[in-house]
Amino acid sequence: MELPTFHDVLRARRRIAPHLPPTPAHRYPALDALLGLECYVKHENYQPVGAFKVRGGVNLIGQLGPEERARGVIAASTGNHGQSVAYGARLFGARARIVVPEGANPGKVAAMEGMGAEVIFHGASFDEARLHCERLAAEHGHRYIHSGDEPLLIAGVATSTLELLEAHPDLDALLVPVGGGSGAAGACIVARAISPGLQVIGVGAAAAPAAHESWRHGEIRRAPNATVAEGLATGEGFAMPQAILRAHLADFVLVEDEAILRAVAWMAERAHTLAEGAGAAALAAAYRLRGRLAGKKVAIVCSGGNIAPAQLREALALAGQA
Repeated sequence: MELPTFHDVLRARRRIAPHLPPTPAHRYPALDALLGLECYVKHENYQPVGAFKVRGGVNLIGQLGPEERARGVIAASTGNHGQSVAYGARLFGARARIVVPEGANPGKVAAMEGMGAEVIFHGASFDEARLHCERLAAEHGHRYIHSGDEPLLIAGVATSTLELLEAHPDLDALLVPVGGGSGAAGACIVARAISPGLQVIGVGAAAAPAAHESWRHGEIRRAPNATVAEGLATGEGFAMPQAILRAHLADFVLVEDEAILRAVAWMAERAHTLAEGAGAAALAAAYRLRGRLAGKKVAIVCSGGNIAPAQLREALALAGQA
């Protein structure tokens, strides 16, 4: 594998700058009080598709040639990667097909269709949708865009960490949600280049631990995938992000679904922001690690805000619990 480099991240920033403005990193006194540290929220939920992955979609599809765009692009997704591909395809005039599991978030599906993508439902899980997507790509000659094993995607999403560290170069720790691992891998690339003392901590769902197990054992592992946080819902580790995470990730923690949903409520109450499960996972982990991180300057990545209303109601029912 040819892994992305920091120079790829710098090139990605130039490429996406005309299309995506930087997102802010805000500090909220109520979160500081909850955690006992200085906490900055990197608001990738402010992106035009409500999630960080759009950076990668714009970077990758913007570099496809006319022939590849004409053949069309295809991706498997629980929602945010699909929105990223649909957004980039519309921006650069390519046809997009997105394969999603049967129970995909309706809001994310509507967004993909609204951007002109054809949405194909298949299987009960992301992994079943992914296998069907790969069959369709081979059958029809589409450009298959894997949600993790794409250097241009990782370089694109890494621009979020580049923005963050330019604004706050003295961070002690950065907590990043991990589904496939592209966001955390990008964070590791940037941190190693410009802030080598920064601890990048991955956060996964205990109910979908494949990425964590792959990182812990040093080889791609499969595991049950039953989390309510669709952005963390992968049943198998991805080779390219894992190669980067194994080399540079400081730690990788798992959080329970109930803690994730409680963090969704905390984000609404204490940071006045809407976060989906994956977008709140870093806050759940920061709360769990608050003793270890006490008094430090920490950033958490709110990777997306595309939460289904039913799940939001469930999360708000946990409001006030600690």
